[in-house]
Amino acid sequence: MADAPKANPVRNKRISNGANAVVGQSGGPTAVINASLVGVIEEVNKHSEIEDLYGAVHAVAGIVKEDFIDLKKLSADKLEEVAGSPCSALGSSRDKPDNEYCARIFEVFKKRDIRYFFYIGGNDSASTVHIINSMADEVGYDLRAFHIPKTIDNDLLVTDHCPGYGTAAKFEACALMGDDLDNRALPGIKIDVIMGRHAGFLTAATALGRQRDDDGPHLTYFPERPVSMDKFLSDVEGVYRKLGRCVVAVSEGICDADGVVWAEKLAKERETDAHGNIQLSGSSSLADFLAGQVRGELKVKRVRADTFGYLQRSFVGVRSEVDSDEARRCGREAVKFAMEADSGSVAIKRIGHGADYAIELFLTELSSVAEKTKPMPLEFINAGGDGVTEAFIEYAMPLTGGLPKTYYLGNEPKV
Repeated sequence: MADAPKANPVRNKRISNGANAVVGQSGGPTAVINASLVGVIEEVNKHSEIEDLYGAVHAVAGIVKEDFIDLKKLSADKLEEVAGSPCSALGSSRDKPDNEYCARIFEVFKKRDIRYFFYIGGNDSASTVHIINSMADEVGYDLRAFHIPKTIDNDLLVTDHCPGYGTAAKFEACALMGDDLDNRALPGIKIDVIMGRHAGFLTAATALGRQRDDDGPHLTYFPERPVSMDKFLSDVEGVYRKLGRCVVAVSEGICDADGVVWAEKLAKERETDAHGNIQLSGSSSLADFLAGQVRGELKVKRVRADTFGYLQRSFVGVRSEVDSDEARRCGREAVKFAMEADSGSVAIKRIGHGADYAIELFLTELSSVAEKTKPMPLEFINAGGDGVTEAFIEYAMPLTGGLPKTYYLGNEPKV
């Protein structure tokens, strides 16, 4: 991380005391996004430079409507409840502000003397902060604008990992641990489709819970490595012949050998969001298609498939304390950075590994994060493209805060 882009230089002129701040949560929720929000609130309360802190209900959409909550009125007990709750407590939005939209935002900023803007989200949210910050500079409006990272996809550039991923990874691992035990009890072929448009980090996390040599998922497929249907069927057949069962984890963004996303090939109507992204989640078409291919070509009777939709990102009861703590630290640090710097995105640097796992936070340029994604490093993927390496396990396991142990009596000696 030593060569990461540096954030904008410190301004010579400090914003006078008594200015106000606004914070919003954008894009897909996570299980720890509210920890970042509470981190912002806690740190703002320590700084006399900021008088009022407005919570924007449904992000930028709430700003233009002046739909605000006074976040300084929340009690310490309520803040702890918010920090421990999954999903965006302020509501979210996928609006992508254009020039006219930003002009409306600035009118509200001027009306309420908002000089600090904190936005919790992914790369599209970083882009929104970058656009608003650039327009503020153009019109001479003194604004401190900061992006606080969040995404279960773990695909933001510069940062070692993203708040939200550790908990989602723990969910994926636990879900597949249970699914594998179910598959042991009633053998067959099980296919699970996991979120991940361009990066396979979430699907890779399904391998974290493997404790026995024959534990599933036995096969994992990622967007970073195309796979033909012939290769997929051959892999499944090989495991099934060996074990009498097979558990498969597949990223929703896996591509055919020609590089085209399988889900796109199957989509009859290519629904897109405001950012032009084709909707891959929320449909069982890929899972049904893969199950149908296995059932038809391999003549296996017991074939089941599930699509892990939005439950992956806001599941109550599964949370990584490591992830929650880091998310909260990111919120706090954004406010500290805002006391000195003009703008930027908070990023994580790993400074310890294994039992000595530790991080430090730093500030990077908004432009280095906005509208960009990173794939999972190839050193995390087995050469065959259908599994993860020990390097990935070492990278991801500390982020989960640890996983439960399971036992299967079927492997005991027979009498």
